[in-house]
Amino acid sequence: MKRTCRVLLSALLAGSILSGCHGSRGTAEFAVPEELDSSRQFEITFWAKNDTNKTQTMIYEQSIKDFENLYPNIHVNLRLYTDYGKIYNDVITNIATDTTPNICITYPDHIATYLTGNAVIPLDDLFSDPKYGLGGSEVKFDSVKQEEIIPQFLKECSFQDHYYALPYMRSTEAVYVNKTYVERLGYTLPETLTWDFMFEVGEAAMAKDESGNFTVNGQKVMIPIIYKSTDNMMIQMIEQKGSGYSDDSGHILMFNDTTRELLKMIGEHGRTRAFSTFKISSYPANFLNAGQCLFAIDSTAGSTWMGTYAPLSDISADRFVEFETEVMTVPQFDTAHPKMISQGPSVCVFNKQDPQEVLASWLFAQYLLSNDVQIPYAETEGYVPVTEKAQKSDEYQEYLSQIGTDNNEHYEVKIKASQLLMDNVHHTFVTPVFNGSTSVRDAAGQMIESVTKSVRRKETIDDAYLDELFRDMTSLYHLDSLDTAASGKTDLGPLPVPSRILLITLAVVWVLLGIWYGIEQAKSRRKTES
Repeated sequence: MKRTCRVLLSALLAGSILSGCHGSRGTAEFAVPEELDSSRQFEITFWAKNDTNKTQTMIYEQSIKDFENLYPNIHVNLRLYTDYGKIYNDVITNIATDTTPNICITYPDHIATYLTGNAVIPLDDLFSDPKYGLGGSEVKFDSVKQEEIIPQFLKECSFQDHYYALPYMRSTEAVYVNKTYVERLGYTLPETLTWDFMFEVGEAAMAKDESGNFTVNGQKVMIPIIYKSTDNMMIQMIEQKGSGYSDDSGHILMFNDTTRELLKMIGEHGRTRAFSTFKISSYPANFLNAGQCLFAIDSTAGSTWMGTYAPLSDISADRFVEFETEVMTVPQFDTAHPKMISQGPSVCVFNKQDPQEVLASWLFAQYLLSNDVQIPYAETEGYVPVTEKAQKSDEYQEYLSQIGTDNNEHYEVKIKASQLLMDNVHHTFVTPVFNGSTSVRDAAGQMIESVTKSVRRKETIDDAYLDELFRDMTSLYHLDSLDTAASGKTDLGPLPVPSRILLITLAVVWVLLGIWYGIEQAKSRRKTES
């Protein structure tokens, strides 16, 4: 009996310790080995995102083949996902079981969550290692030097005073405009698009003829403005207004009067149905290419889906409408000081028990920044290479110079989208990164979705509605706990259910142990008395 109780107590105490160290995997901090052990065989896993672009898949496969020719003792297993969110969910699940990939393509917001339990390594020491670092003497390929990475892109991978990723590709958002229809309505596109201009033209496009067709396109369907990523829309509007969104510590600042006015403005155009979103209506490109949208806002990486001759369009050939496509920066409130979000995937390296395995993984991650990978991949969509070395190369400059010579590799809209970002790098910004920043981003986009759906149901977007919306977003995305943690307060809200169950179990066990101890003491006294 005594032995059983002791074992039970030890197990429960161990469980309580483990529960207090949520996410800890017991992996030691990574230290760069002096040499890569060429006598050993390494098998590393690489998780990447790909939609339906088979060319990108071929580039990944060719990159792995070329890398393995340089390093015959390192084998890379590729696993493709169709969505960054699925990569994120799988990584979070696998951290607990120490089965994360070695490398994955992801976003800094996601990496901030991966840091739990020492899962992702800081790259500072690897950057500067003279042998295996960026431009290192023992690297077997033409490795990019740190100063050759576009500074703004590299800065996006730095948070909590360390670099936790390498930028892989970069994009921003663009407005793909049906210039033909805009001019048919009697408007001339300005040099820089403004929100007021876009919404004004959008409302004008809602006019119908006696038959109920929209006059601008002669069709039954017209959604003048469709925004793909409403989180980016809200974030960029807030940034352009100079209002608060969040800070590096995790304070939530976006529930303010400026956000109220923005949501009311969006609601006005949602009510007339001049404005809609991807989640409500579907892909902007599908409506744009069918002549049913004037302003389709999406990533520059989505440029191959946009326009009359888009090589990756999802609609049937008979639905295409002939029009001139203009590629413009996102709308601005202040055209003299434009601001646009910088986005795009980065590459992180996961910690493992074996430092040699981590070093092998780092070498492949670094290879993804070589010209042999950067240039071919950037040419598939409206991404731009993250290194000056690639951007200024003769090969890439030749690619840009052939704009419009075909509707595939040199598709005009695609190259215009790439050039737009390169011309505006100094106007880009990024959002603060911290554990939970993904939730703040989700809440920002959901506010627009909620307002747009509400006005379609004839609800009034007033201060009372927005008060409730702010409360709902705070609750739904647990933003109150983030804000509390950022403020350094000790009241972190209710414990998670598993923790409450564990504490209750411990309390019950201690009571039972107390009862058992009392019984044993009573037995001892009786024996002594007898």
